[in-house]
Amino acid sequence: MKHTASLTWAGFTLILLGYLMVWLPNPAAGLALTGLEIGEWIKFLPEVQSGAIGPRELFYLPPITLALMMTLVTCSWPNRRWQTWVMRGLALAVSFLALPSIEAIRFEGLSQWGLRVAAIALVAAAVAGAAAMSRWHPAARLPRWLVIALALLGALLPLWLFFPIRDLVSNILGAPLGVGPGVWFHVLGHLLAAGGAWGRLHP
Repeated sequence: MKHTASLTWAGFTLILLGYLMVWLPNPAAGLALTGLEIGEWIKFLPEVQSGAIGPRELFYLPPITLALMMTLVTCSWPNRRWQTWVMRGLALAVSFLALPSIEAIRFEGLSQWGLRVAAIALVAAAVAGAAAMSRWHPAARLPRWLVIALALLGALLPLWLFFPIRDLVSNILGAPLGVGPGVWFHVLGHLLAAGGAWGRLHP
């Protein structure tokens, strides 16, 4: 049990680190894009604006899946523990990494940021739901299955969009671009989180 918990916490840490690290490298340091930046930067590309490649919201998925997984692990934690509320507060704070800027909300259409706000609202609802289900039996399997599903979606969907975007930017710049370390940290983190949840299903 301690081993699977270590996998979970290591996975959560790697997801957060990976999202803040470089995803799309570039010889010019100022053009190297982190996971946090890439979703905003690509909205100016004609192929993304036309819908030929996308949706770009997939690049905002990692902090949402991470926040939901962090919340789910607290479903069986008692509300009276301060650690429970710290974890839930951290989960909500992590989800704010997907929050659109004030300028985007003021000057861009709802289609550009509405899904991200809805996803953050979902995290807030999940936090409230976890508090309401704090008496959930520690052996309950549903939260663990949900963690596995979220981990797989969080790992694969941004990765599915990343490679077409990388190839598109490579063509624009006329130079091949690699895969930044943040991508692999992000994928590995989600897989570790899934492994931790799977281990708790089969102790």
